[in-house]
Amino acid sequence: MSLFSKKILLITGGTGSFGNMVLKRFLDSDIKEIRIFSRDEKKQDDMRHLIQNPKVKFYIGDVRDKFSVDNAMSDVDFVFHAAALKQVPSCEFFPMQAVLTNVLGTNNVIESAVQHGVKNIVVLSTDKAAYPINAMGISKAMMEKVAIAKGRSLTLNSNTTICCTRYGNVMASRGSVIPLWIEQIKNGKAITITDPNMTRFMMTLEDAVDLVVYAFQNGKNGDLFVQKAPAATLLTLAEALKDLYKSDSEIRIIGTRHGEKVYETLVTREEMAKSEDMEDYYRIPCDARDLNYDNLERGNEKITQVHDYHSHNTKLLNVEEMKQLLLKLEIISNDLQV
Repeated sequence: MSLFSKKILLITGGTGSFGNMVLKRFLDSDIKEIRIFSRDEKKQDDMRHLIQNPKVKFYIGDVRDKFSVDNAMSDVDFVFHAAALKQVPSCEFFPMQAVLTNVLGTNNVIESAVQHGVKNIVVLSTDKAAYPINAMGISKAMMEKVAIAKGRSLTLNSNTTICCTRYGNVMASRGSVIPLWIEQIKNGKAITITDPNMTRFMMTLEDAVDLVVYAFQNGKNGDLFVQKAPAATLLTLAEALKDLYKSDSEIRIIGTRHGEKVYETLVTREEMAKSEDMEDYYRIPCDARDLNYDNLERGNEKITQVHDYHSHNTKLLNVEEMKQLLLKLEIISNDLQV
């Protein structure tokens, strides 16, 4: 924890699943202060009553409102930027809302961090930003471009380092399918699956925090970090949950939702061609070329020799492996008392 010793950490969207896991990880460390920034006063009040720790400070505000961001940014050393609109269907119907929060809101946070001399800011992204086909993914892809472009523009002597992390499905996070299916199983209802052959990366919230911390420790301006992760089909995930809960619930296929992919890509072919393999992670440095195209060097021949890194070609978990991963989730271990 030496990196965060006596430092002030700001988490935008801090009342979400990621913010709660960060609190669990860092609250008992020698960190000086953790600031929770969000627009939901009810969630903040619930968190305040639950935590009751003077290290945790709460700021009501919205990333769309730079004035409220500036108010929370004073004296901050590190920023986890997790605030976002994340639901695929709602972003499909209200794409401008995704733009306002995920793109313009991110720009507000980055500009404020640079102006206040923040040491490091990590912007949290999603696999849906790679080859995006839905409004949420497109807004997250633009969010990455905003962060990377700003990082590229900063000089070597800049006080601030900006980088991005991109991760796949975070199991049991708010809005994920696992809590829904557990509720359906408990109530004796059918498990509703969009497409049983659809694959998704499987990461725990602990993995997501590890990735962000790794980016803080190793990132350079404009870097994008991706954690290697296993994947599973939705049918495998459903069967694993049925086994753990000893359920005979039927599985009902309901078809894909607005904007869903059959599989998710974490690293595109173009990114893989310039990526650096760091054992458990990929580091994708920003393109350092400028707009002077007349001096453009030859293209990258590796692009035709590599493949995307996606949830169909990573390690696919079987039911038993999926069960072992699910048992790491508090929502399940508490239920099953294991």
